[in-house]
Amino acid sequence: MDPLVSILIPAYNAEEWIVDTIESALAQTWPRKEIIIVNDGSTDQTLAVLRRYESSHIAVVTQENQGAAATRNAAFSISQGDYIQWLDADDLLVPNKIASQMEAAKQCGNIRTLLSGPWGAFRYRAKKARFSSSPLWADLSPVEWLLRKMGQNLHMQTATWLTSRQLAEAAGPWNTKLLGDDDGEYFCRVLLASNGVRFVPSARVLYRITGTSRLSYIGFSQRKVEAQFLSMQMHIRYLRSLEDSERVHSACVQYLQNWLIHFYPERPDIVRHAKELAEELGGKLQDPKLRWKYSWIGKVFGLETGKRAQILLPGAKASLLNFWDKEMHRLGIFR
Repeated sequence: MDPLVSILIPAYNAEEWIVDTIESALAQTWPRKEIIIVNDGSTDQTLAVLRRYESSHIAVVTQENQGAAATRNAAFSISQGDYIQWLDADDLLVPNKIASQMEAAKQCGNIRTLLSGPWGAFRYRAKKARFSSSPLWADLSPVEWLLRKMGQNLHMQTATWLTSRQLAEAAGPWNTKLLGDDDGEYFCRVLLASNGVRFVPSARVLYRITGTSRLSYIGFSQRKVEAQFLSMQMHIRYLRSLEDSERVHSACVQYLQNWLIHFYPERPDIVRHAKELAEELGGKLQDPKLRWKYSWIGKVFGLETGKRAQILLPGAKASLLNFWDKEMHRLGIFR
């Protein structure tokens, strides 16, 4: 009998796109699957939409709002699958995504192998998704994967992974203290429990860009800033537990340098801590600079104003692009 795959979907105020996400889960060509959707106290019509899909193949659970990590933990706790497919409520899987990775899992013959695949970003028109190859799109050991991620400031989208139940149980629950980068921290622990990553090129995921409403957006939230730095410290500790070498130290220092702008100059406590950590690793952090297109604002109006522009202006541009793409989708142009 084929292994059972659990597709776990946390949903919060997702009425606009949850239907497409569910349909992409139902369209999976892998025959043995269960779909579990946990409504995290949505205040819109998400739950009403979910009730229309509730059946013997789709379980719908609702709870008071607890956040994405707790919602994923709730979904996992009632799942029965031999493999776990995490899927956010606004993203899409191509029909053969799971089947392709399960075939790779069969070839590997090891439940400790973590499976990944490519992801492409889109707004409303899924056919316009752009896939940009990354150094993470390869078969890699846990050490090499984390080195590339942290040293080159890369990331993988949550739904790209397919995880055996044994790996998920070894990693433990999602960290409910993290308001952002909870997926990055979680999959670090999955990686630590694995024997490496097998990349499956045909297992594609479509990642919807939703602007400042997405969980990963930090903006000016001090709680998210603190959670981000907590996750970064965990990343460094995880990587060093695998290999505590000069190349690891260098990648960790670069990781701290890449993210320092998110804490500087508003949080001198975090900046100080980051610099101390870099010195412990044998490196030294430089005061961060604004990207070139915003540097003139910083020179004329000060660093904090320039930093606000660097955060807000791309958000305004993204809102305009979302509006345009939504209208093109509504009109049926290149859907």
